[in-house]
Amino acid sequence: MKHLLLIVPMLHQGGFERVCVATARLMQKYYKVTILIFSDKDINYDISGLDVVNIDLPATKKYGKLGKAVNVFRRVKKVRQYKKANKVDISYSFGSSANYVNVLSKAGTRAKVLTGLRCSTDMENRREVSLFCNKADQVLSCSREIMRELLRDYNYEKSSYIYNPLDIKMIRDRAGSKDALLNASDMFGNGKLVNDAQDSNITLISVGRQDYIKGFWHLIKAFSIVVKNYPAARLQIVGTGDFSGLRKLAEDLGVEGKVFFPGLQKNPFPFVEAADIYVLSSNHEGFPNAILEAMALGKPCVAADCKTGPREILLNEKEYGELITSKPDGSSTDKIIEGEFGIIVPDMDEHIDLDASNITEGDKLLAEGILRMLADEKKMKHYGEKAYERAQTYDPEKYAKDLHGILEKV
Repeated sequence: MKHLLLIVPMLHQGGFERVCVATARLMQKYYKVTILIFSDKDINYDISGLDVVNIDLPATKKYGKLGKAVNVFRRVKKVRQYKKANKVDISYSFGSSANYVNVLSKAGTRAKVLTGLRCSTDMENRREVSLFCNKADQVLSCSREIMRELLRDYNYEKSSYIYNPLDIKMIRDRAGSKDALLNASDMFGNGKLVNDAQDSNITLISVGRQDYIKGFWHLIKAFSIVVKNYPAARLQIVGTGDFSGLRKLAEDLGVEGKVFFPGLQKNPFPFVEAADIYVLSSNHEGFPNAILEAMALGKPCVAADCKTGPREILLNEKEYGELITSKPDGSSTDKIIEGEFGIIVPDMDEHIDLDASNITEGDKLLAEGILRMLADEKKMKHYGEKAYERAQTYDPEKYAKDLHGILEKV
């Protein structure tokens, strides 16, 4: 049996970490699978029954760029030693820092190298992308848009895409565990998320770490427009990070009593299950797991048409084809699209703007997309049903079979 090595910096949180763990489980029937991590700090995923190797070289800010470079080469040395000693046949890396180590540790080993480009931010550093393409035996992405960009901008043809697996049964089972939801409170003292009056509220939700790519300031500004039409509406932003700036923005907009930050939740699914609409305000994504998980719970979705991901999920083949024909350079739609599986709004500015007095056209269009959904109960119900229908197409067994086919051809 061939030895497959999956390289990921940590297993703390985030989309590609989750996909890495799922991949390890699904590929065990085809390969001897090992996950190699750089640090085991704050592991947030179930790794029971998996072979996980920690080389214990976490990220460091010590000595600046020099220290970072030294750390990379220490990782490369350890990973190369592991590949040789354990006769690794295929090494597949998740994320830029893992890709560096994977390609640089290739020399002197027999392992075929796959680098994963999983987000549009991965494509912004041309030197990195060129390195990952030139040194890898194959580039694997989770989005057609990334594959199109590699061909269009780099004339690179040795790439494949495969959509992330979605374990619907697991998501729906975990959504039934309500204890964390019932006990959750806003981190800024705004009270419990669940109260006696909540049944009469409309709840919008978004899940993700506090990072500029998530565009949460756009979401809060859009929400401030929504509440003018729906005063009982609430917004929950579930994830880890420093949300104090966003909390201040909510205060400045006069909606602080309606915006809740429950922090990192190991099981976010009950929170999504209890909400009415899932909103994705990101300006960069790869193939956003969070929106797929919401769709697995039958939630109608509104998403920004950021550079990769949402359009491939919420539009059908005809709608997607029409969009990329009208925007061959990969740029965003300039109008709201009510797709077969959800609503797409134009991409929004990626520059953080916590000025409550500056409500942009993008903020207004995001609000309009949400309001279109809220205005029609039949539409919301329909989109919830279509979301679940779409979610079922990301079958884990199909992912495993397709990935096995790709790996065997490398």
